[in-house]
Amino acid sequence: MSFAKVYSAQTSFLEAHIIDIEVDLSRGLHSFSIVGLPGKAVEESRDRVSAAIKNSGFKSPKNKNQKVIISLAPADIKKEGPAFDLGIALAYLLATKDISFNPIGLLFLGELSLDGELRPIRGILPLIKKAKQIGFKDIFVPRENAREAGLIDGVNIYSASTLFEIIKHLDSEREDHEKLTKQPKTEIKYHIPESATDFGDIRSQESAKRGLLIAASGRHNIVLYGPPGTGKTMLARAFSNILPSLSFEECLEVTSIHSIAGVLSDSLITHPPFRSPHHTASYVSLVGGGATPKPGEITLAHRGVLFLDEFPEFERRAIEALRQPLEERNINVVRSKGSALFPANFILIAAMNPPERDGIEQSRFEKKISGPIIDRVDMWIEVGNIDHKVLGDEVEYPSESETLRKQVIKARKKQSHRFGEKNKTNSEMSVRDLTKYIILPQEVRDVLNDAASKLNLSPRAYHRVIKLARTIADIENNEEVEQGHILEALQYRPRSFV
Repeated sequence: MSFAKVYSAQTSFLEAHIIDIEVDLSRGLHSFSIVGLPGKAVEESRDRVSAAIKNSGFKSPKNKNQKVIISLAPADIKKEGPAFDLGIALAYLLATKDISFNPIGLLFLGELSLDGELRPIRGILPLIKKAKQIGFKDIFVPRENAREAGLIDGVNIYSASTLFEIIKHLDSEREDHEKLTKQPKTEIKYHIPESATDFGDIRSQESAKRGLLIAASGRHNIVLYGPPGTGKTMLARAFSNILPSLSFEECLEVTSIHSIAGVLSDSLITHPPFRSPHHTASYVSLVGGGATPKPGEITLAHRGVLFLDEFPEFERRAIEALRQPLEERNINVVRSKGSALFPANFILIAAMNPPERDGIEQSRFEKKISGPIIDRVDMWIEVGNIDHKVLGDEVEYPSESETLRKQVIKARKKQSHRFGEKNKTNSEMSVRDLTKYIILPQEVRDVLNDAASKLNLSPRAYHRVIKLARTIADIENNEEVEQGHILEALQYRPRSFV
């Protein structure tokens, strides 16, 4: 009888794919089939689309004696989610000649309810980015996704609340033809999230604050250890407030990840995310996975902070899984239905109570926290008890976070200028970078080598000390790494209980 083709898209892992929706109608007893590796939600779209078409004023596909075949191509990609509903409905109506429009250059995204309303979908941002790269000009999305879609410039975004609104926009031959208003470009408003904790609210703990300043400046991993109630969690939560805002490219990257994962609370994430999973969290929720790999907390912390309180209480295999992201800044998740390489470039902040030496706790700690994990943490800082007299002071302490943030931004600018690469920090230096950018005077090298021998540092730990010293020098606005910087970096290596 007839054929029609329109375009939609979906995300697979963290990648976007353009999907062709082809509809073929032929005479025969009624049947409605979807081919092209459809998942359960896609197969169920037959009922959603049929009801939505009927409730939008057209004859339902179920009330016609015809054979309907919907093909989603390419056929080798598993089709999941309800994002194809809108495209399937329009392709069917185009094939039946109930409506008329040219589908070239148009992309349709959205889930349909039974009454024809458009529901929002996940992962709209990476889909719009992909569509722009391919060359699509006009993209139609649900109203709730409009602000997120409007972040991408260079394409026309049209949002609607119902299927019928889009039909009236597309079909210029209708008497009730009415154009949708183009979505304006979404303005980006950078802001520092409000936090209940300022570094000025935390009494004493100057060494911990110094360590966190260094960690933020060079994006170094850090462990805070000490007795319960000494402020480790408060320090970690205050830490995110001294981090600089994300660049525009980082905003899009982080927002895309959160959008795909379905945890996006705003149209754009402009500040480094702070993820704090509970120590009872499962291995899969932390690392990512499932039958079809999905991002976990490690990936949701990308470009931000992963805070693991009660560090040794996490599953051993979850802790061991941190090896790859702490070294390579990504994580490879392999499951039966596929594998995915997820980004995982975060700052690790772990908090823990120190185990008793030579006791059961010490043995348990050693079983949970292996040498390779210890090696990958740049700084181990003790957070000791605070004098009760200090706690009882009624003096109002000034805010410290704003001052520290300015120091962090200044240090990061020095690093970007040094490497000639935006947002690259000292912790991301390779061995080749160390040779190229850091020339230690011989007397400084001798001090480092002597300490490395006494502390039995591994090559990895040796290089991390140099990176940390470089960050300390940047904070102090020194062009050269001096002996004092090396000595301070060395004191952050674990000694007391490891």
